[in-house]
Order: sequence, then C-alpha cells, then structure tokens
Amino acid sequence: MIDLNAWLAFAIASFLIVIVPGPTVTVIIANSLRAGSRAGLLNVAGTQLGILTMIAILAVGLNTVVAVVGEAFVVLKVAGALYLIWLGIKLWRADGSLGEADESVKARSMAGYVWQGFVVIWSNPKALFLFGAFIPQFVSTSGNPAVQTVILGMTFVIVATVCDSVYALAAGQTGGWLNRKNIRLVERISGTCLIGGGLWMLAAKRSV
Repeated sequence: MIDLNAWLAFAIASFLIVIVPGPTVTVIIANSLRAGSRAGLLNVAGTQLGILTMIAILAVGLNTVVAVVGEAFVVLKVAGALYLIWLGIKLWRADGSLGEADESVKARSMAGYVWQGFVVIWSNPKALFLFGAFIPQFVSTSGNPAVQTVILGMTFVIVATVCDSVYALAAGQTGGWLNRKNIRLVERISGTCLIGGGLWMLAAKRSV
C-alpha cells in the first residue's frame, strides 16, 4: 500500500497542478461560457475517461520498468522532480492569459463534448509526460507498483474532476471571477509550491 504522508503529498501536488488553467481547462471554460455548464461537465467526463486510460497503461508499464530495470525507475523519479520545478518556473513566468477562454467555439452534441475532452487530454504532450514522470515520484518499489499507480491515479482523477467541474459550473453561471488577475495569483502560488516540492524531492533522493 501507499504511505499516508506520501498520499497526502500527492493529493496536494495534484490539486496545485490541476487548478492552474491549461489546454483542458481552457476548453472546458470556453464550452461552458458558450453552451452552459452542462457542456463543460461533459468535457470533464471526457477528460477523466482519457486519464483513466492513461492510468491503466501506466500501471502495466511501470510494473514492467520496476521489475526489469530498477535504475531506470530512479532516473524516471529524478526526471519527474525536475519536471515539477520546470512547471513551477513556467507558471511564475505566465501572465494569467490561460484563463481567457475563446467563446467562439462551435456547439457540439453531448457525445461530441465528451469525445472532445478525451481527444484534448490525449493530444496534450504535457499530460502524457505528467503521468509518466509525476506519479512514479510517489510509488515505492517495496510495494506493488501497479496497485499504487491505480490508487494514485484514481486520487488524481477525483481531484481533477472536482476542480474541473468547479471551473465548468463557475463559467456556466458567470465568468466574472475567471479574470487575468485572479488566474495570475493562482499561477504564482501554485508555481512556488511546485518548485519547492520539486527541490524537496531532489534533496530527498540525494540523501537516500
């Protein structure tokens, strides 16, 4: 199983990553502004379906990596820590414009919104790298990597579903609070925490 402290750290890190608007959230906001919260929530359903398929693939692949090439797993963890630092720096340099959605998106059917969410998450290179380098940070080789990956992955899905749904509901009702100033504040706070978390992970690995 997973250590409680490691799980809590993962949940907090997931929240900091998910809350900052990226391509997925931008699509959710844009559809919610144009067609209402229902469209955005259908996007959320599609993105989470995509994430679930990523988790399934990662669980099988990570289990193989740990079993066959232990050193590669260590390298993967270091890469994940560096990625968090890079992501934090990028958030600090951002200008809050990620929160400005395009309201000119075309209307879709219910299935179309779900499929759009699925395609957006799978076409985002950062999402693919995130799952390949972020989740392994919290997986212990002393336990079953596949089981731990599923637990962590489902935790991420829950956090992402809640946060993305809040964006959809807020944009569907009123997009007033989704202004550049507020998004900029979220980016700086999240960026600082992610940089600190990445540095802590690197320091912890050097001390092992």
